[in-house]
Amino acid sequence: MNMIRICLLILMSFLAACAHPINVSPLSAPKRDEAHLVNKHVAYVMTDELRNKVVTSSGGGGDNVSYTPYKDVEKAIRDALRAVYTEVSVIKAAADAKAYSAEPIALVFTPEISTSSSSDSMLTWPPTRFFINLECVATNANGEEVSRLRISGNGSAEFSEFKADFGLAGRRASTDLANKLVKEILATPSLQ
Repeated sequence: MNMIRICLLILMSFLAACAHPINVSPLSAPKRDEAHLVNKHVAYVMTDELRNKVVTSSGGGGDNVSYTPYKDVEKAIRDALRAVYTEVSVIKAAADAKAYSAEPIALVFTPEISTSSSSDSMLTWPPTRFFINLECVATNANGEEVSRLRISGNGSAEFSEFKADFGLAGRRASTDLANKLVKEILATPSLQ
């Protein structure tokens, strides 16, 4: 009997240590209205190292989830910038902006992303609450800071919703982040 208990404890600790992979890319993009775009070529910084960064956070039932926040949230950042500006490019470092193309890049956005997740569920592992915090430094063509944006995207999902999409709370947080980023840029005169 003791051997069965030991085996069950080992199995339970192994399962609790698992990190289930999820995707937290946005569900939809902010609307791009061609008639009202700011006529600027902007860029955002995204390195391969950031894209490949894996993060682990809490899920439900004592389990964890893992995801690539920069790779998944990159679409939210790109789509938010495309909803505001006429042209958007990606570069590997802010210093690359001057050498990128014949058309000068007016602004460079350098994002820093942090995330957290949680769930009240003791029976299911997908998170029911997800938070994405974005701090984005915007610099001009000379590399001088123009603005520093701080935005939080929040998402939640219930068991009946995430049965087919285990990262639904995270995907909703990413969508929320993109929409808030558009509003924040449009409300910041130095980014026009």
